Amino acid sequence: MNNREIPGPDAAAVAADNGFGTGLRNASILVVDDEPGMRNFLVKTLSPRCKRIEQAGSAEEASRQLDQHHFDIVILDNVMPGQSGLDWLSDQRRVGFFAEAILMTAYADLETAIQALRVGAADFVLKPFRSNQILNAVARCMDQRHLRRENFLLKYELLSEDISGRGRLLGSSPKIEEIRRTLEKVAPLPTPVLFTGESGTGKEIAARTLHAMSDRAEKPFVPVNCAAISPDQVANELFGNVANADGRKEGLFLHASGGTLFLDEIAELPLPVQATLLRVIEENRIRPGGAEREVPLNLRFVFATNADLEQAVAEKRFRIDLFHRINVMNLHMPPLRQRVGDIGELAQMFMQKLSRQLGVPAMSLAEEVIVNFSRYDWPGNVRELRNLIERSLILGEFPSEFAGAGDVPDAEEHVEALHLVERRHILSVLEACDGNRAEAARRLGVSRKTIDRKCAMWNA
Repeated sequence: MNNREIPGPDAAAVAADNGFGTGLRNASILVVDDEPGMRNFLVKTLSPRCKRIEQAGSAEEASRQLDQHHFDIVILDNVMPGQSGLDWLSDQRRVGFFAEAILMTAYADLETAIQALRVGAADFVLKPFRSNQILNAVARCMDQRHLRRENFLLKYELLSEDISGRGRLLGSSPKIEEIRRTLEKVAPLPTPVLFTGESGTGKEIAARTLHAMSDRAEKPFVPVNCAAISPDQVANELFGNVANADGRKEGLFLHASGGTLFLDEIAELPLPVQATLLRVIEENRIRPGGAEREVPLNLRFVFATNADLEQAVAEKRFRIDLFHRINVMNLHMPPLRQRVGDIGELAQMFMQKLSRQLGVPAMSLAEEVIVNFSRYDWPGNVRELRNLIERSLILGEFPSEFAGAGDVPDAEEHVEALHLVERRHILSVLEACDGNRAEAARRLGVSRKTIDRKCAMWNA
């Protein structure tokens, strides 16, 4: 068995220069072939261009490798002593095998191709082949894997409640500065972090800041709202299963591999899932549903809750052992009323960002307005501030309790401004939908008839 690892920009440059893209440099590959000459050829071809490559001379040795390591791609010979490559691949899919498989074969008959598709082979190459052929096959597999991963994670990004649009932790108040200093200390470490605090205080923003400070910054940050997933589906979504036809229902844990998994509303996890999560955190391995094999993980775990976990433990709604495991580093996010000095900076950031999104001029944040903001308790915290800025931009005025002198327009000006904002917003959404009124209505949350009526009124 050989293990060669050539990391860093040199490998990336070689891959890019030869037209195979940058996906290869992050690939972890297992070569399975009983012929030493073929294994050596593949290692020599791939090792300068990928992150890690290992080899196995038999199906049994390959199975042991899979028990110890997680691979992105397995390059597999079909004709081997004892068990064919396709039979081995079929067995591995049943026990828990989530890598892409490239089959090498000297026989291009239709039956082999059909069987390869049935057991989930992503590609196959005919022997003899040139180095460019196998490099292209591996590059295609990595591209497909990356695309599938991005599509799977996108819905969790869209469900994310990150209130500042994937922003950074803002503010210079003493409490925020203390949190920022703590994040800098803990960022390089693998220790789980628990963010607590009221709803809307920016727990996800702080988690993203932690991720950006860590050595995992180039890897995925995967936010998961545990309360938004049906209790009977949460285990399947997190851990995956092998019950699908292609045997590759990869859960969020595998898709987030190498990056940071942010589990928000952790108190909402069902008790059986809490037990499984505890084991995953302690061992860095998961067993997908229906699988016989545990899959190694490489994850940073970050958690958040606005609930009182100690009370949940006392009420038997949260496991005490899981609580102690995730409570190693607890960062309490202060409510906005305790960081009054940050209100002006946050308001200005929201004003600039939201005015661009809505396509309306930014409103003046006069000193009197900021003073009035500072006198308010903000029970909804930063999220409430953001919503107030957005509502004020749409209406063209701040609520009377926050407005400064001269900020309140007369009734006619207000109505005219509101109509202009409404027209501009609806037409911009229509343009983004290429004129598809049904899609625009869906995005705006109104009926198709409303869109038709407005367009007829504006001759649009």
